[in-house]
Amino acid sequence: MSTNNYTQVTSFVLLGFPSSCILQFLLFLGLMVTYIVTATGNLLIIVLSWSDRRLHTQMYFFLRNLSFLELLLVSVVVPKMLLIILTGDHTISFAGCIIQSYLYFLLGTTDFFLLAVMSLDRYLAICRPLHYETLMTSHICSKLVRASWLSGFLWVLCPTILMASLPFCGPNSTDHFFCDSWPLLRLSCADTHLLELVAFVLSTSVLLGSLAVASVSYTCILATVLRAPTAAERRKAFSTCASHLTVVVIYYGSSIFLYIRLSDAQSMLLSKGVSILGCIITPLLNPFIFSLRNEVVKQALRDALRWGTRSAARRL
Repeated sequence: MSTNNYTQVTSFVLLGFPSSCILQFLLFLGLMVTYIVTATGNLLIIVLSWSDRRLHTQMYFFLRNLSFLELLLVSVVVPKMLLIILTGDHTISFAGCIIQSYLYFLLGTTDFFLLAVMSLDRYLAICRPLHYETLMTSHICSKLVRASWLSGFLWVLCPTILMASLPFCGPNSTDHFFCDSWPLLRLSCADTHLLELVAFVLSTSVLLGSLAVASVSYTCILATVLRAPTAAERRKAFSTCASHLTVVVIYYGSSIFLYIRLSDAQSMLLSKGVSILGCIITPLLNPFIFSLRNEVVKQALRDALRWGTRSAARRL
């Protein structure tokens, strides 16, 4: 259709919230508690792994960066959701919507690259332990994390710029709780087939490329674990990677469902449910799955609490 004469919308309306006052109250309470627990848990992992020398290893360096990513990811989505429920104002500015969409996909894409790097780290630690310290130095770890961030930044930049340049003539309402790209593209009054194809190819390449690295790494790890001479060694090696594998399954399963399947075939309700799993539930589970079950982390936490208690007692 012609887009020469149109009025560009200045805001979008996010409709993905219940209208019942009771449901809104329960949703607000659940989101608030979830956000507080998620932020506290991930901040705790960041502070502990930064301050305790026992956690100054490559694995916890990656976990610290993953917790930082998860903290940012949930902060991009949940505060706006809470504000909408609290005020009843479902609108978000055009610029705010584009920025939220960009940050969400930037952090999600960086997450996938970082998970692939972490699987490679576990492969080297378990399958090539004698060479691990020389192959995975602190300098290499820093470069891998920076490369993950840079890749995420560049991967998402072009589709976001193209989406921001599209004409949106109305309607401006989307049945979602944040500015997801696929529903937004449906609101444009221009032909978006090329941009959808570009976004599909980019998202597919990120998902399947990083999944291939993770799958090969964990397959090699499993083969090595099964060859361990004793059951105790097998349990120890497997417990190191079981938590990583759990998060990988959640991340890739939900994302493949959302962005590999054709969006027209999706139920919007189911789509929103899977989005909640990826951008709210997974950041909540991350500290507990990865770190707070670990004995070294639990001991570091106990020591930190004892130190804090003694410091408070001396001040009193």
